[in-house]
Amino acid sequence: MIRTPPPLSAAQRVYSAFFLYALALGGLFPRLGDLQRAMGATERELGMALVGTACGTMVSLTLVSRWLDHIGHRAVLLALIPGMGACFAAATWARGPAMLFALLIPAGLCIGAVEIVVNLEADRVEHQLGRRIMSRAHAFWSIGFFAAGLVGAGFAQIGLGPQLHLVVMVAVVTALCLLLLGGLEPAAHRPDAHAGEAPHWARPTAATLVLVAATLAAMVLEGAGAEWSAIYVRDVFNGAPFLAGAAVAAGAGAQAVARLMADRFVERYQPVRVARTLLVLMGLGAVMVLTAPHLAVAIAGFALMGVGTSAIFPLAMSAAAQATDRPAAVNVAALAQTSFIAFLVGPPLLGFVATQWGIRWSFGVGLPLVVLGWFAARALSPRTRWPAT
Repeated sequence: MIRTPPPLSAAQRVYSAFFLYALALGGLFPRLGDLQRAMGATERELGMALVGTACGTMVSLTLVSRWLDHIGHRAVLLALIPGMGACFAAATWARGPAMLFALLIPAGLCIGAVEIVVNLEADRVEHQLGRRIMSRAHAFWSIGFFAAGLVGAGFAQIGLGPQLHLVVMVAVVTALCLLLLGGLEPAAHRPDAHAGEAPHWARPTAATLVLVAATLAAMVLEGAGAEWSAIYVRDVFNGAPFLAGAAVAAGAGAQAVARLMADRFVERYQPVRVARTLLVLMGLGAVMVLTAPHLAVAIAGFALMGVGTSAIFPLAMSAAAQATDRPAAVNVAALAQTSFIAFLVGPPLLGFVATQWGIRWSFGVGLPLVVLGWFAARALSPRTRWPAT
């Protein structure tokens, strides 16, 4: 007799949403080198094209927060996670940087709405359970990105084109969304949440800006690892397609492992101390990538950067969601919106640096932000004490 598996718990639904979000998002990045060559674009031109995703994300983060509860979190996830993957698949047909920029804007619109929903669900379920799950939820995002990186590396190695690769990913993501998120019941609002109507614009407050400063290094270096590590391996060490894709997976895999353990360390050592330790590891990883004499050292540097970027943004999201000055959706949107400026400025900045001084320095420019993050990390101190997990 076949037993029906038990339904997923609320936390497991959240973990599934984060995993599928990253699986849909991460398929493009291992193939950026292939797209760059197909378009005949320089690093600067590719960097400018990648801003399309960030532009769409910024618009979405700014405008959609007030409608998400009305639409329903389940509907948003079921429609926009596969939609995001479909937009990235369409972008692989771009014939030049300008076309790639335009095709990436709809993907960014999907990302912004999904980003708010998954973080709100994680915070609300976290409150219901009385224990931290935010870092663990983001660990499943990293696992999804790791899986997407490995799949992309394998498809690149066997010569499968990025167009067919991403079409396959859309089909897989759509099926998994229906299976894992079809029964999602949105979590109830926190009882201590701000009850007011969400404003049309998610305006950052002074406290939000300090949280942004704490996350900038993680955002820039995580973006550098995702967007440029495959091209770095190809250009600096003439690595095979699989190794180029594996560089993307190395950072995401190390990030996933660190996030799975992060909540326990945060409970024991408190957010500020954990964040500062991670910033040191992040800076060390960036230095290793900047100066690597061998590919193995560079891969280890990417992995160390993944560890360093693991928990800082989730901690900042928790701090924003727990603030009571405004609705949680607005504070989460304001932090995400303002932090995503790093994704808006990052690709062209890193592309310019790579063109002018070499792609190694695309990872060196994040080092001053590590110092800024060290001082701003004090804003991650929790508003309330959490019971031990």
